[in-house]
Amino acid sequence: MKKALSIVLALVVLLGVFTACGKVADQGAADTSPRDTDKVYKVAVVQLADNGAFTEMREAFIQRMRELGYDEAKMMFEILNAQGDQSNLQTICAGLKDGNYDLVVPIVTPATAAVVNQELNVPVVFISVTNPVASGILTTMEAPDKNATGTSNIVPVDRIFTLAKELTPNVKNIGILYCSGEQNAVQTAEKAKAYLSENGYTYKEVTVANSSEVAQAAQSLAGEVDAIYVPIDSTVQTAMTEVVKAATDKKIPVYGSDPVMVKSGALACVSCSNTQLGQKSAEMADEILRGKKVSEVPAVAMEEFQYVINKATADTLGISVPSGDNYIVMG
Repeated sequence: MKKALSIVLALVVLLGVFTACGKVADQGAADTSPRDTDKVYKVAVVQLADNGAFTEMREAFIQRMRELGYDEAKMMFEILNAQGDQSNLQTICAGLKDGNYDLVVPIVTPATAAVVNQELNVPVVFISVTNPVASGILTTMEAPDKNATGTSNIVPVDRIFTLAKELTPNVKNIGILYCSGEQNAVQTAEKAKAYLSENGYTYKEVTVANSSEVAQAAQSLAGEVDAIYVPIDSTVQTAMTEVVKAATDKKIPVYGSDPVMVKSGALACVSCSNTQLGQKSAEMADEILRGKKVSEVPAVAMEEFQYVINKATADTLGISVPSGDNYIVMG
């Protein structure tokens, strides 16, 4: 009897040890305090321009960092905005080495390329780079080099034009409007042209160098095509209302590559969530600030897509809006 009682007591003790260990492990998994609790982190957010998409990404990043334990007393953000000027962007990036930053967060391809070219000693976590490898920002997604990693927004041109076929089946000749100086726009335009050529469409492309050229380019293009497609493009996006006006005057739709374009009047887009891009980049930044090397945090291509349609624009153009849970209808 005594032996049996001893065994029972031993099991109880062991169970208590395992439970305590489990609680410790659970507490460790839930611990969201910064790696260095005495440190105030200084973060530079670098962007070429200011628009709704960039704001959504940036604010999602900041909010997620707050949720991960980096409150206002532990992390300061400095927003460095080039206001759409490439020379300003280069000046901003050249000054990063003297800023005593703990982390640099560039938003989309132009800003990221400019930051990475500075060969900074501090980690770089980018948000929403269309093709990091083709842009020369990374050599591989799996083992990031150049002290940079982050999120990539795959632009699903096949899905965009499949949606266009559903909404506007008579569209055959597509105008492609983009900035020739943005690698992300050039790469997406090339994907679009390849898809259109392989699927029986014709296309006409017009490029701009800055936002002041967008209105005239859109007007000239709208008179020659059945629809306008705008790739992921900071420059054209800042003047999206002018593109929409030129197209609407000719009773043709505009297809975009970001929900902000749809908010500005484009008929529809298929894209990644800007909020999810910002949130995921924040989680990657947290891993690095906790001690992981940048090369140990693989870059991530986001592949969850939103189908967004502007109902007001559809009504203006006499286009029926499909129903279904996979569509987000605004306006």
